[in-house]
Amino acid sequence: MIQKLKLLLALLAATIFFNITIFVHADDKIDSVIDQIQIISQDLKTLEKAVYKKSDIVRSTNSSSLNEDVLAKHLLKLNDIEEQFRSLTNKFEEINFRIDKLSKRVTKIQSDTQLRISDLESGNLEKSGKKKLAKKKEKPLAGTSKAQDFGATPGYSTSNLPKEQAVTSVDSVGTVITEEAERDSLLPDRPPKEQYEFAINFMKIGDYETAEFALKEFIEKNKGHDLAGSAQYWYGETFRIRQLYSDAASAYLDGYQNYPKSKKAPDNLLKLGITMVQLGEKDQGCVMIAGIKKQYPKASKSVLQKAQYEQKKFNCKKS
Repeated sequence: MIQKLKLLLALLAATIFFNITIFVHADDKIDSVIDQIQIISQDLKTLEKAVYKKSDIVRSTNSSSLNEDVLAKHLLKLNDIEEQFRSLTNKFEEINFRIDKLSKRVTKIQSDTQLRISDLESGNLEKSGKKKLAKKKEKPLAGTSKAQDFGATPGYSTSNLPKEQAVTSVDSVGTVITEEAERDSLLPDRPPKEQYEFAINFMKIGDYETAEFALKEFIEKNKGHDLAGSAQYWYGETFRIRQLYSDAASAYLDGYQNYPKSKKAPDNLLKLGITMVQLGEKDQGCVMIAGIKKQYPKASKSVLQKAQYEQKKFNCKKS
């Protein structure tokens, strides 16, 4: 292609020279020759630009500048993808936060319905008791205005009554011994991993009270197991979901102190900080949330992004 363009340039130069020799002695046609020369020079410039552009493209394919341009484009695309991913993670965290709120409302509704059902049942019992008492009161009693047979023997004897009433002394009550009712084991007689999954299933179905007892039993029986730290974290979650924040904070604190190298240790510290803020200890909770990145730099991206989100949500001061 480049050789063809060079041949065209040579032919154009020859035509220019030919036209100049023909019209050099013609005074009346000098202006037209000049115009043609200008047009041909412009054409030459455009052809030269096209030739140099194509040669530059061929050269740049093997140069590093083109590779740098391609890398720059890819980096821009990656930055766009990262920004989209960040926005999606923020939306995901907001959805999780709303789901937590909804679960709390559902647990409240469940507890309210149970209380109302128990109140209704107790009200029915009271009504039945009042009906029985009313039936007993309908029977004729002595001293009423109804006609009675005074000749009939009463149901009690008035003779041989003692002159003084005997008083019996009551000894002091000794120490009352109370024993807690022994509760049956909730966990099956299986390996620790199956026991852990059995306890977590109560969390999945929303039975947080049973999950609390099952996870506590698992922790007591398997303190040295790898899953004990995760069980301690979910044990704290059973309280947090039911809005028992003081119990949740103590459970998270035990997990932070006893299982600092657990898989759930970063989540444990994050939830401890959030719970402390909810209990009114904002400064202490913000310090714990900010310390996740320092203590657990290799934590998952979701946990680190959640910590940043909570810092912004609680308006934590930057240390």
